[in-house]
Amino acid sequence: MKRPPGMLSDAPESAPEEAVVPGGFSACGLDGRPRNAGQARKFAASTLHNWALRPLVADVELIVSELVGNAVRHALPPAAPRTDEYPVWLGLFRYSSHLVCAVTDPSPAPPRLGDPGPDASGGRGLFLVNSLSDSWSWRLTPPAGKTVWACLPLPGQQDPT
Repeated sequence: MKRPPGMLSDAPESAPEEAVVPGGFSACGLDGRPRNAGQARKFAASTLHNWALRPLVADVELIVSELVGNAVRHALPPAAPRTDEYPVWLGLFRYSSHLVCAVTDPSPAPPRLGDPGPDASGGRGLFLVNSLSDSWSWRLTPPAGKTVWACLPLPGQQDPT
């Protein structure tokens, strides 16, 4: 499998300093088309089922759908010829206490947590990501682009308060 640029070595800065559990990394290259959000949901659900993390499937499906959808809509030039077979990558990282969903795309532009207003038909994706995850952020991914990630506690790891 081709390695996603920057994704394997760049853990989110705010993630606890620990190693990914053995067998706890899975990545999927995406071609930058609108269907990628659905492909990302299926990939994430399959991976979480294999890792016995079924309770996280619904939240992770929504998170990866939003992150991949944003990458496809906002990070890829619509008419430019593609030089990379997989301009968008989804990575799932399983740690002992949390799961990280990371999406890498070729744009250095930061994600925007906007205010779509009550009548808008879209623009709430990052609000959903923020609501479903313990934390989320982004970082530049050398040599080009960025990685947007969200961190979720594993079942049984939530703060009881």
